[in-house]
Amino acid sequence: MSENLAFERMAAPVSAADIDEWSDDLDQLHQRIASRFGREEVRTRSLRFLAGLLGRVERKNGWQLAEHVGEKSPDGMQRLLSAAKWDADVVRDDLRDYVVEHLGDHEGILVVDETGFLKKGTKSVGVKRQYSGTAGKIENCQIGVFLAYASPKGHGFIDRELYLPKEWAEDKDRRQEAGVPAEVEFATKPQLAKRMLGRAFAAGIRPAWVTGDEVYGADRALKGFLEGEKQPFVLGVRGNEYVWVGSKLGPWQVAAGEVASAIASGDWQRLSAGDGAKGPRMYDWARVPLARLPEPGWGRWLLVRRSLNDVTDLAYYVVFGPAETTLATMVRVAGSRWAIEESIEMAKGEAGLDEYEVRRWTSWYRHVTLSLLAHAFLVATRAKMAAVAQIKPEAAQGIKKGATQAA
Repeated sequence: MSENLAFERMAAPVSAADIDEWSDDLDQLHQRIASRFGREEVRTRSLRFLAGLLGRVERKNGWQLAEHVGEKSPDGMQRLLSAAKWDADVVRDDLRDYVVEHLGDHEGILVVDETGFLKKGTKSVGVKRQYSGTAGKIENCQIGVFLAYASPKGHGFIDRELYLPKEWAEDKDRRQEAGVPAEVEFATKPQLAKRMLGRAFAAGIRPAWVTGDEVYGADRALKGFLEGEKQPFVLGVRGNEYVWVGSKLGPWQVAAGEVASAIASGDWQRLSAGDGAKGPRMYDWARVPLARLPEPGWGRWLLVRRSLNDVTDLAYYVVFGPAETTLATMVRVAGSRWAIEESIEMAKGEAGLDEYEVRRWTSWYRHVTLSLLAHAFLVATRAKMAAVAQIKPEAAQGIKKGATQAA
C-alpha cells in the first residue's frame, strides 16, 4: 500500500517533493510501531487507520475511515480497536519517544489537563453526568486526563488515562460489560496525573517545569510527589486554598485570596503569559514567598495573576522551584498551560480524538492512542517545516488535514 498525503500550508505552496517527503515521514513513523502488531493484516490496517485520521474525512469513525481507505466495510477498522492483538500502552511509549525526539528542549514543560467527550446513553465506559470543561457545564460524558510535552518547538501528547468514576469502579456488572480490567481501581484525576508523570520520569523525561490547573494544584499528594522528585512546578489553586505565610508569630495558614489582597500596588508587574489569538496575553502579576521552605536552594511562592480590565479578577498558583527562579519564568510556565488546550482542540479537530464510536475500555485506549500519534505527526511536521523556514512553529500552522488516499 502506498499513501499520498497532501498537506496545505499558508506560508508557501506545496511542492511534489513536500508531499513525497511527508508520505515518507508517515511511513517512517509507522515503522516505529509496526512491530507492535503481530499480524501483517493488522500492521497494514494500523497504517491505514493513521492515514485516515490525517485525511479529509467528515467523521473519523469506523465506517468513514474504512470508506476513505477503500475498504468495503468497517469490520477491519473495528477489529483493530477491539479484537486485534496489540498493546496500546506499548504504542503509547512509542508516541512519547517520538514526541520528545522531535520537540525535546531544555525548556520543555509537562502540562496536565483533562477534556470531556460528550456521549449519549450509559454504556460507554466511564460515562456519567459530570462537569466537562469542553461544554462548560455538567453533561453526560467521559473524561480523559492527558499529559502533554510543550517546548519552543511545539507541543504534543505523551500519555493519556480514562477517568473511571467511583460508581463505575464499584459496579461489577458495568465493569464486565465495558471490559474494564480487574486490576483497575478508582483513581482521582490528580492520581491519574501522578501516574502519568511517574511514567514520564521513569522514562528519563525531566522537564524544566510541570504545570496544571486547580484540579491538580489542590492535591497535596501530587504536590508532595513532585517536591520529592525535586521537580519544579506551577500549579493553579483557588482563592480559598490555604497557604503557609510568615508572620511575627511564625508560619501561619492564610487563604490565597487574603494573601493577594495584601500585595502592595508597587509589587505588581505587567507581563505577557504568551501569545494568544489576539496577541500577547497581558496581565499584572505578583508573587509572595511562602513559609515552611524546602531544603536550601529551593523556594515556594504564591503567584497571583490580575486582569487588566477588572482588578477583582484574580487567578492563583503555587510554585515550587529553584530559589533563583524569576517572576518572568513563573509567568511563562503558568501561561504554557494553554498549550494543552490548543493541542486538545487540534487533536479533536484534525486527528479525530473525539470521533470514536466505541464503548469498551480497550477500544477507547486504542483509538485515543492512535489519534494522539496522528496529532504528533502533524506537530512534528510543523516543527520540521518551521526549522527549515527558520520561523516559529505557530507560523507554520497552515498545515491542515491531509487528503489521504490508499492505492
